[in-house]
Amino acid sequence: MITLEVCANSVTSAIAAQEGGAARVELCENLDEGGTTPSFGQILLARKHLHIKLFTLIRPRSGDFLYTDLEFEVMQADIRNCIEAGCDGIVIGILNPDGTVDKERCTELVRTARQWGVGVTFHRAFDMCADQYQALEDIIAIGCDRILTSGGKSTAMEGANVITHLVEKAAGRISIMPGSGISETNVADLVHFTGVREVHSSARVSLPGRMDYRNDHILMSNGYGDEYTIQQTGAERVKAIIKAANG
Repeated sequence: MITLEVCANSVTSAIAAQEGGAARVELCENLDEGGTTPSFGQILLARKHLHIKLFTLIRPRSGDFLYTDLEFEVMQADIRNCIEAGCDGIVIGILNPDGTVDKERCTELVRTARQWGVGVTFHRAFDMCADQYQALEDIIAIGCDRILTSGGKSTAMEGANVITHLVEKAAGRISIMPGSGISETNVADLVHFTGVREVHSSARVSLPGRMDYRNDHILMSNGYGDEYTIQQTGAERVKAIIKAANG
């Protein structure tokens, strides 16, 4: 059985992921910026409504994965909040300036998680490493459960060859979970080619906003779409991806 983790940008998306049959939710915000840590309110309400596993992204800002001491303190505080809220896992990734994994800081975060029985995924900071095969060994040594990766490319399909090699080199020591651009139309080919056992997708759909009055002369952000379109996970898309992956 190939399982699906849904990258959910809200509690509403998380609930849709659960309704669609996802095995796990990675809760985050600001997906158009690569994802950042969700609010404490989102975490609390997601935990209240989900019976599937809930992992939370620990990323204090968009941009690179080289963090200041203050940002690292923010990450530690966010992890404590996740533990207190009853999350099943956290999703982390910290790099050094030379593109290697910051083993010291990541080990500290993993140690905190393990003390409370919380799982750990290393996110796509992995794709920004100078040597992914050395990073694989470092992350295994740190004690993470899985690596979320697109194989160092913009999408998992583009990085499928690298993902296949990562699965081979991991040899069951850690789960390799492809993510980025995975949909119901390509997941079967990706699973068949790489041999992975779990995949990651936002399964997003665009929904029209419910406002009657609309000011069409302004944009509030540089984000995807307009101010009256809502991006969220669709339960039917989740079902379709799971069905295709296991077809």
